[in-house]
Amino acid sequence: MVVDVKLFSGTSSNYLAEKIADFYGADLGLMDLQRFSDGEMQPVINESVRGSYVFFIQSTFAPPANLMELLLLIDAGKRASAGYITAVIPYFGYARQDRKDKPRVPISAKLIANLLEAAGADRIMTMDFHADQIQGFFDIPVDHLQSKAIYTSHFEKQNLDNVIFASPDVGGVKRARSYAVHFNKQLVICDKHRVKANEVSSINVIGQVDGADVILVDDIVDTAGTLCKAADALIEKGAKTVKAICTHAVLSGNAYENIEKSAISELIVTDTIPLKKSSSKIKVLSSAKLFARAIRNTHEHKSIAALFVGR
Repeated sequence: MVVDVKLFSGTSSNYLAEKIADFYGADLGLMDLQRFSDGEMQPVINESVRGSYVFFIQSTFAPPANLMELLLLIDAGKRASAGYITAVIPYFGYARQDRKDKPRVPISAKLIANLLEAAGADRIMTMDFHADQIQGFFDIPVDHLQSKAIYTSHFEKQNLDNVIFASPDVGGVKRARSYAVHFNKQLVICDKHRVKANEVSSINVIGQVDGADVILVDDIVDTAGTLCKAADALIEKGAKTVKAICTHAVLSGNAYENIEKSAISELIVTDTIPLKKSSSKIKVLSSAKLFARAIRNTHEHKSIAALFVGR
């Protein structure tokens, strides 16, 4: 028996969901988001999903209403007797709080995992968790895609003879090393000292970058403070140029101004989060094709391991 596949988009990710649906070769499902006068929302699915493979596409960046809308969509699908529900979350919000690093703080990533399961999700599909171990917070399957599949394809078309890859902090070494190994290049590390959230006091460069074109690798660019200070430190150490690749363009606060004034010549991001405004220094690569392939393979019960490692 052939089971229907139905793709639905939350309001914050419609721009990306339309591209995913186009690559997949299907139309987005019909739904409305109704609101009460006090701001409460009520997603309404306007077609039958009984027995269907349903994919709800919604990133959970700010405001928190985006997460609430996704939870309500999943609940609506479950109560409408959807056969199998996958929450496609290109950017998984609250993932930066994945452990107790000081007393009396929440582990927000675990709480969000619990909420998604309680709402009725059978599977999670996302890209570049802030920490790989967040997959273990779920008791349902998690397809953890990697933006490396997008970036390696982009860089394989360029001359990388003089390139060195760099991590803007110690925590991102594994991510940056995967690019260095893939392209058989050297790796340097920027060791940062942070006095409080979103504020870096100093950065030391570990490794030689004299005359090199450096590519910084990170998963999230928020205020861009760490990234910009790392770029400045690399230039001071003798780097010829500094580019950066960051999967999720949160870009809050003075991020755009920081990037424009920094030594970064180009910042390459994906479209998991829409840009708030354009910038001559920021280039966007689409994740739509990667998610469309993952959705198809999931429905057809095929392996998506190749999408994890960027083959």
